[in-house]
Amino acid sequence: MSDVIETTKAFSAEEAATPASIVAALKAVAGNPPKVRASFAKGRCVRGRYVPSKRAAEITRSVNFTRPGRVLARFSMGGGNPNVPDTNNLVLRGFSFRIETDGDTSDILVESAPVHFARTLDQMLAFLKARVPGPDGKPDPAKVKAFSDANPETLNQAKYIAARSLPASFAGTTYWGVHSFPVTNEAGKTRFIKFKVIPRKGEIVLTDDEAKDRASDFLHDDLEERIRQGGIEFDVLALLDRPGDPTMDVTARWPGEDERETVVLGTITIDVIEDNAACDVSIFDPGMLANGVGYPPDEMFAARLKAYRISLAKRQ
Repeated sequence: MSDVIETTKAFSAEEAATPASIVAALKAVAGNPPKVRASFAKGRCVRGRYVPSKRAAEITRSVNFTRPGRVLARFSMGGGNPNVPDTNNLVLRGFSFRIETDGDTSDILVESAPVHFARTLDQMLAFLKARVPGPDGKPDPAKVKAFSDANPETLNQAKYIAARSLPASFAGTTYWGVHSFPVTNEAGKTRFIKFKVIPRKGEIVLTDDEAKDRASDFLHDDLEERIRQGGIEFDVLALLDRPGDPTMDVTARWPGEDERETVVLGTITIDVIEDNAACDVSIFDPGMLANGVGYPPDEMFAARLKAYRISLAKRQ
């Protein structure tokens, strides 16, 4: 009971948004389920390996992207509900992966949309407050509409998801990094990139009719079956910047992003189902980046560095 009271106080405080209030709001929107992540609560832990391409060093000198390494990863469903059905076409799919190379570690978090739903911490808190369920267990549609009308950019993510078919497999989904990362190559040149992770066998989707017959955990079942049959592969791409790109706004795509020049940094192969405890004991830490990949300059990334640790403390 004390945890619920503390969460409510943190969420209800009339003050500028903080990482702690964001975590509390995420939990409130999901109905405050205990001992789970505040976001991407439902997931599956896996292991594999990373093999760099010959061009990786052109983009970054990071040992994690220029040398072979071990991979710990987690595929997940968006939101704080650990029981969300895999047939829900309104939530993101997530892919977090850690590359470990000779004592150096980098954690990268990507998702099935190229933008975030809020530009600033204050905007994110207001977005979530508008969606906290009322006594009937549902958010007030009038509050949601009023906020969305005043903040149209917060619908960019939802519009992107709604325009696409339901993913039929974690292994057949394209994942995007919403942040602009400064990277430095072996020649000492620094530029911005966005991470994009694409399935080697292409995207796999379902029609609405096909989705009706799928079980609530079908993505997780499919993942395990594909790994048992030999594993799955993804290419890790660097999307290259151009002058004037909006590197501070995670609700906006770079102009012409889908047609941008990309460089394949390397390939991830996932071939082991891991006990979920291996991923749940800690976090995929966005601040864990080996030399050669710097911190994005936007406000939301800075908030994530603290919010993930707060969420971990609450679920432990």
